[in-house]
Amino acid sequence: MRFDVVSLFPDFFTSPLQSGLIGKALTRQIAEVHLTNPRDFTTDKHHRVDDEPYGGGVGMVMKPDPIFAAVESLPQWPQREVILLSPQGETMTQALFQHLASQCDQIVLICGHYEGVDERVSHLLTREVSLGDFVLTCGEIPALALINGTIRLLPGTVGKVDSLRQDSFQTPLLDYPHYTRPANFRGWAVPEVLRSGNHEAIAQWRRQQQIERTQTRRPDLYERWLQER
Repeated sequence: MRFDVVSLFPDFFTSPLQSGLIGKALTRQIAEVHLTNPRDFTTDKHHRVDDEPYGGGVGMVMKPDPIFAAVESLPQWPQREVILLSPQGETMTQALFQHLASQCDQIVLICGHYEGVDERVSHLLTREVSLGDFVLTCGEIPALALINGTIRLLPGTVGKVDSLRQDSFQTPLLDYPHYTRPANFRGWAVPEVLRSGNHEAIAQWRRQQQIERTQTRRPDLYERWLQER
């Protein structure tokens, strides 16, 4: 899979893309990430990528022409999504990552800045995506989250495929609690059932924990789970 990131700050991605499982996946060419700076496509001597909004208002808006030029300079693979990271977009979810990982061979990510991007950029897009109901200083943070969540699902990135099937949000239920050694830490003991060796009892306990945890922490997901049963 190919990722093309259109960003005013390509150095933002250097360390995160070299770290952990994602860094290993890129080294093994499970995916590739290419960075393109729209500032390189400006034509004025000051290399301006933003301007004042028509109609007045606070802040600056990213100009359409450098973004169009940057995106149009990229190769175009058959199954491509062009995504603007924007607070106005659909919320990032595990289902979105699954769709992108299974249906796309190229993902173009446009990182917004300032007060946003010129509305005409929408003619380039297949979708807009938001990290959540809050505002960040840049689109690079949600772009990294999307890259991470998608590459993680590509075959070969995670060694144990079963761990992907048991992730939180694979179903509406949250994950169950996890414990490791020591069996007793500062008076907090690992539940006896997990040390029993009874795999059926362990599976039942974990399922019940998922249900209770989801009901308590995410009642919206719990209601969705009830409806899907």
